[in-house]
Amino acid sequence: MFNILVADDQEHIRRLYEFTLEKNGYKTFAAENGEQVLEIMSEERIDLVILDVMMPKMDGYETLKALRESGSDVPVLIITAKDASEDVRRSFVLGTDDYMTKPVDEIEMLLRIKALLRRSKISEEKRLTVGGTELVYDSFTVIRGGETTVLPRKEFQILFKLLSYPNKTFTRQSIMDEFWDMSSDSEARTVDVHINRLRERFKDNPDFSIVTVRGLGYKAIKNV
Repeated sequence: MFNILVADDQEHIRRLYEFTLEKNGYKTFAAENGEQVLEIMSEERIDLVILDVMMPKMDGYETLKALRESGSDVPVLIITAKDASEDVRRSFVLGTDDYMTKPVDEIEMLLRIKALLRRSKISEEKRLTVGGTELVYDSFTVIRGGETTVLPRKEFQILFKLLSYPNKTFTRQSIMDEFWDMSSDSEARTVDVHINRLRERFKDNPDFSIVTVRGLGYKAIKNV
């Protein structure tokens, strides 16, 4: 059973999330603010954190920053009423794994949690297998048929991300937010350059392909 910590200062929202999660087989813990999040994290094994931004004492940004600075890589799903692009960008720069705005669709929330827990397991193992292709995170290598390709860090991270969520579309901006520093002068078209390099490298790989979703971004498709 996975343990999920729900952090929100509004009791009715906490109870709604807890009810939905427990009904679907998760064990829940509750916190009203960031200080309680850190206390619970120090005492319990938590597999994922649902984190509101606007909380008293220690808000979501401060909590997320403290978690990442402590070395914790627990998956974090921010669910907040703040929907401005700068809030989304700041959250990803600080280290969130996903971001949803209130009110949330419960089914979508559950699907995202399932995907984050799956990705967390992959990250712990630091390996991802797609057909006959294996990605090894520690060395940024892609192995297939006895042939090993070492990728530049950002190319590998983008490929690992896309293949961890097959058929899910990622916008150029979301990829920028996750893999480029907030102070970087790089523009979204930099993502296009990295995607084109990946396509050229793996154009003959039968296990997967990277598809452009017109007007949105990119997604990976498993061919096996």
